[in-house]
Amino acid sequence: MSTSPSAALGPYSDEELIQRLPGFTNCHATVNGVRLHYVEGGHGPVLVCLPGWPQTWFSYHPIAAELARHYRVLIVDVRGMGSSDKPAAGYDKKTMARDIYELLRQLGIAKASLLGHDIGGMVAASFAFNHPEATEKLVLADGAHPSEGMRHMPLLPAAGAFAEKMDGQQPYAWWMAFNQVKELPEQLLAGRFQYLLDYLFPYVMLDDSKMPAFDRAVYAAVYNQPENIRAANAWYQAFNQDIADAATYGRLAMPVLGIGSCVSYGYLQMSLPYVAENVQVIGILDSGHYLFEEKPAHVLEAVLSFLREPKA
Repeated sequence: MSTSPSAALGPYSDEELIQRLPGFTNCHATVNGVRLHYVEGGHGPVLVCLPGWPQTWFSYHPIAAELARHYRVLIVDVRGMGSSDKPAAGYDKKTMARDIYELLRQLGIAKASLLGHDIGGMVAASFAFNHPEATEKLVLADGAHPSEGMRHMPLLPAAGAFAEKMDGQQPYAWWMAFNQVKELPEQLLAGRFQYLLDYLFPYVMLDDSKMPAFDRAVYAAVYNQPENIRAANAWYQAFNQDIADAATYGRLAMPVLGIGSCVSYGYLQMSLPYVAENVQVIGILDSGHYLFEEKPAHVLEAVLSFLREPKA
């Protein structure tokens, strides 16, 4: 196992952070032309966990240990995230899902369940659409596959809806547009990403004290690097391709669970039945977008109950 390039991050490196998750190990694999970092722990049926923006595998630390009591858990830094490779291209969710599929093939895993949050939910959904034979069950936490509805997101917030906290009925996700811009975000945010995090977490969380200073420092250390900002923004810049790909997909047949926060529950409730035949949607309405940090016990109850249910 080779040394991770994250070592330069000191106390926020993969090597240091993994010590906070006893029983988990850092791993690397080169698949589909990219070197991916992932952490692995536990035994049993395989559960692949995919994080979102602007986080890394570390976002699963509030729930990883309990998941690993029941499953073989792989938490993957997707293409462009953390210490995984950041190539010039391949940030459409179909390619990113192929990365995960090839990782499972390399590990000799024929079938797995997937849990994705935010951008990770988009990749997990794409995995299920493109590799249904390898998908046992799918859990989407505040994230689903990009769709045509994104084109109707407002450039301006609704009157009175843009305050200190995101309005769950009229959400204004301004970064969807900001992250479309090429090169400028890297120049503005390199070495200064803490400012974005200290705005974003209070805005989209109901209780941002659940995202402690250490966690924020972990993500700032990663995203302070221009290449990491560039790669993460590429996830957003690929949405047009993702929407075009979505038009070619049929409905999902495997069991699907949507877990929605106060800002996404309504959207998941409306959208998921259109793309999945066997779907449940639950709301954790006393949580903002970063559910793993705000309500880990509620997330675990929902995920474990769903995964334990026998397939119809």
